[in-house]
Amino acid sequence: MTIRPRRSVLYMPGSNTRALEKGRTLPVDALILDLEDSVAPDAKDTARQQVQDALAQGGYAPREVIIRINAPDTPWFADDLAMVAAVRPDAVLLPKVRNGEDVRAMSRAMRENGLGDTGLWIMMETPLAILNAGEIAATRKETPLACMVMGTNDLARETGASLAQERLAFLPWLATCVAAARAHNLAIIDGVYNDFRNEEGFRAECQQGRLMGFDGKTLIHPAQIEAANAIFAPTEEDVAWAEEIVKAFSLPENAGRGAISLNGRMVERLHLEIAERTLSLARAIAERQQHVSGEQS
Repeated sequence: MTIRPRRSVLYMPGSNTRALEKGRTLPVDALILDLEDSVAPDAKDTARQQVQDALAQGGYAPREVIIRINAPDTPWFADDLAMVAAVRPDAVLLPKVRNGEDVRAMSRAMRENGLGDTGLWIMMETPLAILNAGEIAATRKETPLACMVMGTNDLARETGASLAQERLAFLPWLATCVAAARAHNLAIIDGVYNDFRNEEGFRAECQQGRLMGFDGKTLIHPAQIEAANAIFAPTEEDVAWAEEIVKAFSLPENAGRGAISLNGRMVERLHLEIAERTLSLARAIAERQQHVSGEQS
């Protein structure tokens, strides 16, 4: 079982050359190099060229690199997609998705530009996207869709709902998207926390996101990386329990059993699958940390 950690996914404006340079040194799991919301209209062309130059220079591995392009109905979409085809990031992130046809149309555009083997991430940031979450996720069987990213700020703007009070108004929408993603074996990343100086509030929202089933959190500042990496990683206790489950089911006497008793608890085969995923994620995180340590030494 191979898993890519996506505990921390940091947005970086494509128009900010210092940020693009700094991204090569940060202990983050993934970088979203942004050509959309964080870039002013008169800076779009410059940002596109800067992202292309940065990726041509390289040095981002093993961090996953995703480029967020402008929406298909904008004048920048075609040039953005052509640049993505030239630099070949790990994935392209499509904003303003509304339904399954938007995903299929993007998939066709990617194939036409020679990007059939590039991953597709999508923003879940419109009311229609929430209402059509199941339909959108189901396109995975016919498109390169790999990950959903919650766009909570856009949702707040378009619905009038507030992100205050522990995101109470958003919980049904977040849960709907998690269920849709898991039903179709997609990764899903939680939205941003805007007050990056409020570490306590950020950690609380990460804990909430992890309890809801998100793989990680999108970030707006490097100061948020450490907490996200810690909270969305398996704890030592998680790993130890997972190892016990795997070891118990590997015993000859348990080979054909659907459920066993372990340390006074009933453990089923579904718990074995969860344990194997936990251990795979823990190994991937350890490998990532070794790579980052090597960069800093």
